[in-house]
Amino acid sequence: MTLMPQLTHWWPRPHFSLFLLVLWLLLVNSISPGQVLIGAVLGWLIPFSTQQFWPERPHLHNPGRLLLYMLRLLVDILRSNLSVARLILRDPDTLAPAFVRYPLSLTNEFAITMLASSISLTPGTVSAGLSPDRAYLLVHVLHLDDEDELIEQIRERYETPLREILE
Repeated sequence: MTLMPQLTHWWPRPHFSLFLLVLWLLLVNSISPGQVLIGAVLGWLIPFSTQQFWPERPHLHNPGRLLLYMLRLLVDILRSNLSVARLILRDPDTLAPAFVRYPLSLTNEFAITMLASSISLTPGTVSAGLSPDRAYLLVHVLHLDDEDELIEQIRERYETPLREILE
Protein backbone atom coordinates (compact mmCIF):
# COMPACT_ATOMS: atom_id res chain seq x y z
CA MET A 1 0.00 0.00 0.00
CA THR A 2 1.52 3.29 -1.06
CA LEU A 3 1.24 6.59 0.75
CA MET A 4 0.72 8.71 -2.38
CA PRO A 5 -2.88 7.70 -3.25
CA GLN A 6 -3.92 8.24 0.38
CA LEU A 7 -2.23 11.65 0.46
CA THR A 8 -3.90 12.80 -2.76
CA HIS A 9 -7.26 11.71 -1.35
CA TRP A 10 -6.83 13.87 1.75
CA TRP A 11 -5.09 16.74 -0.01
CA PRO A 12 -6.39 16.50 -3.60
CA ARG A 13 -5.08 19.74 -5.11
CA PRO A 14 -2.04 21.15 -3.30
CA HIS A 15 -1.32 23.86 -5.90
CA PHE A 16 -4.93 25.03 -5.83
CA SER A 17 -4.84 24.98 -2.02
CA LEU A 18 -1.78 27.23 -2.06
CA PHE A 19 -3.48 29.51 -4.59
CA LEU A 20 -6.57 29.76 -2.34
CA LEU A 21 -4.39 30.56 0.67
CA VAL A 22 -2.60 33.36 -1.18
CA LEU A 23 -5.88 34.64 -2.61
CA TRP A 24 -7.44 34.68 0.88
CA LEU A 25 -4.51 36.64 2.30
CA LEU A 26 -4.74 39.14 -0.55
CA LEU A 27 -8.50 39.54 -0.06
CA VAL A 28 -8.28 40.16 3.69
CA ASN A 29 -5.11 42.22 3.26
CA SER A 30 -3.49 40.64 6.30
CA ILE A 31 -0.91 37.99 7.08
CA SER A 32 -1.80 37.62 10.76
CA PRO A 33 -1.57 34.06 12.11
CA GLY A 34 -5.35 33.82 12.37
CA GLN A 35 -5.87 34.82 8.73
CA VAL A 36 -3.13 32.43 7.59
CA LEU A 37 -4.86 29.64 9.53
CA ILE A 38 -8.28 30.49 8.06
CA GLY A 39 -6.75 30.66 4.55
CA ALA A 40 -5.00 27.32 5.05
CA VAL A 41 -8.19 25.67 6.28
CA LEU A 42 -10.17 27.09 3.35
CA GLY A 43 -7.36 26.13 1.00
CA TRP A 44 -7.65 22.54 2.17
CA LEU A 45 -11.43 22.36 2.75
CA ILE A 46 -12.60 23.76 -0.60
CA PRO A 47 -10.59 21.38 -2.82
CA PHE A 48 -11.28 18.44 -0.48
CA SER A 49 -15.04 18.97 -0.41
CA THR A 50 -15.32 19.65 -4.15
CA GLN A 51 -12.95 16.98 -5.50
CA GLN A 52 -15.82 14.87 -6.86
CA PHE A 53 -16.91 17.74 -9.11
CA TRP A 54 -13.52 18.20 -10.79
CA PRO A 55 -13.51 16.24 -14.06
CA GLU A 56 -9.76 16.20 -14.39
CA ARG A 57 -6.72 17.60 -12.67
CA PRO A 58 -5.49 20.78 -14.35
CA HIS A 59 -1.97 20.44 -15.67
CA LEU A 60 0.23 23.50 -15.38
CA HIS A 61 2.48 23.58 -18.41
CA ASN A 62 4.11 26.84 -17.41
CA PRO A 63 3.71 27.49 -13.65
CA GLY A 64 5.93 30.59 -13.72
CA ARG A 65 3.47 32.28 -16.05
CA LEU A 66 0.67 31.65 -13.55
CA LEU A 67 2.22 34.08 -11.07
CA LEU A 68 2.59 36.69 -13.82
CA TYR A 69 -1.01 36.04 -14.85
CA MET A 70 -2.24 36.57 -11.30
CA LEU A 71 -0.28 39.81 -11.01
CA ARG A 72 -1.68 41.03 -14.34
CA LEU A 73 -5.20 40.16 -13.20
CA LEU A 74 -4.73 42.06 -9.92
CA VAL A 75 -3.48 45.13 -11.78
CA ASP A 76 -6.43 44.89 -14.20
CA ILE A 77 -8.87 44.62 -11.29
CA LEU A 78 -7.43 47.77 -9.72
CA ARG A 79 -7.45 49.69 -13.00
CA SER A 80 -10.98 48.56 -13.79
CA ASN A 81 -12.20 49.64 -10.36
CA LEU A 82 -10.92 53.14 -11.05
CA SER A 83 -12.31 53.14 -14.58
CA VAL A 84 -15.79 52.00 -13.48
CA ALA A 85 -15.85 54.56 -10.66
CA ARG A 86 -14.87 57.30 -13.11
CA LEU A 87 -17.57 56.23 -15.59
CA ILE A 88 -20.29 56.12 -12.96
CA LEU A 89 -19.33 59.33 -11.19
CA ARG A 90 -18.96 61.43 -14.34
CA ASP A 91 -22.21 60.78 -16.11
CA PRO A 92 -23.96 57.43 -15.78
CA ASP A 93 -26.35 58.37 -18.59
CA THR A 94 -23.54 58.05 -21.13
CA LEU A 95 -22.86 54.40 -20.31
CA ALA A 96 -23.25 52.03 -23.24
CA PRO A 97 -23.76 48.55 -21.78
CA ALA A 98 -23.63 45.66 -24.21
CA PHE A 99 -23.37 41.91 -24.60
CA VAL A 100 -20.42 40.64 -26.60
CA ARG A 101 -19.95 37.14 -28.02
CA TYR A 102 -16.33 36.35 -27.33
CA PRO A 103 -15.00 33.59 -29.67
CA LEU A 104 -13.10 31.00 -27.62
CA SER A 105 -9.99 29.25 -28.80
CA LEU A 106 -9.52 27.47 -25.45
CA THR A 107 -10.71 23.87 -25.32
CA ASN A 108 -9.77 22.83 -21.78
CA GLU A 109 -12.76 23.17 -19.42
CA PHE A 110 -10.63 24.42 -16.54
CA ALA A 111 -8.98 27.03 -18.76
CA ILE A 112 -12.40 28.24 -19.97
CA THR A 113 -13.55 28.46 -16.36
CA MET A 114 -10.45 30.45 -15.42
CA LEU A 115 -11.07 32.82 -18.34
CA ALA A 116 -14.73 33.31 -17.41
CA SER A 117 -13.76 33.90 -13.78
CA SER A 118 -11.04 36.38 -14.72
CA ILE A 119 -13.50 38.34 -16.83
CA SER A 120 -16.07 38.36 -14.03
CA LEU A 121 -13.51 39.40 -11.41
CA THR A 122 -12.62 42.47 -13.45
CA PRO A 123 -15.11 45.25 -12.62
CA GLY A 124 -17.23 46.37 -15.55
CA THR A 125 -17.35 42.94 -17.19
CA VAL A 126 -19.23 39.75 -16.37
CA SER A 127 -19.17 36.34 -18.03
CA ALA A 128 -22.86 35.71 -18.61
CA GLY A 129 -22.83 32.36 -20.36
CA LEU A 130 -21.10 29.75 -22.45
CA SER A 131 -22.50 28.54 -25.74
CA PRO A 132 -23.50 24.85 -25.80
CA ASP A 133 -20.75 24.08 -28.31
CA ARG A 134 -18.17 25.96 -26.15
CA ALA A 135 -17.29 28.19 -29.08
CA TYR A 136 -18.40 31.49 -27.54
CA LEU A 137 -18.43 33.11 -24.15
CA LEU A 138 -21.16 35.69 -23.64
CA VAL A 139 -19.69 38.72 -21.88
CA HIS A 140 -21.64 41.67 -20.51
CA VAL A 141 -19.78 44.97 -20.45
CA LEU A 142 -20.80 48.05 -18.50
CA HIS A 143 -19.54 50.38 -21.22
CA LEU A 144 -18.50 49.35 -24.73
CA ASP A 145 -16.61 51.64 -27.08
CA ASP A 146 -15.20 49.11 -29.56
CA GLU A 147 -16.18 45.41 -29.61
CA ASP A 148 -13.14 44.31 -31.63
CA GLU A 149 -10.80 46.10 -29.22
CA LEU A 150 -12.45 44.40 -26.24
CA ILE A 151 -12.16 40.96 -27.87
CA GLU A 152 -8.50 41.56 -28.69
CA GLN A 153 -7.81 42.79 -25.15
CA ILE A 154 -9.39 39.69 -23.58
CA ARG A 155 -7.50 37.44 -25.99
CA GLU A 156 -4.14 39.13 -25.38
CA ARG A 157 -4.38 39.70 -21.62
CA TYR A 158 -6.20 36.56 -20.50
CA GLU A 159 -6.85 33.83 -23.06
CA THR A 160 -3.38 33.55 -24.59
CA PRO A 161 -1.60 33.35 -21.23
CA LEU A 162 -4.15 30.81 -19.96
CA ARG A 163 -3.54 28.68 -23.06
CA GLU A 164 0.22 28.77 -22.34
CA ILE A 165 -0.34 27.87 -18.69
CA LEU A 166 -3.08 25.23 -18.93
CA GLU A 167 -3.24 23.75 -22.45
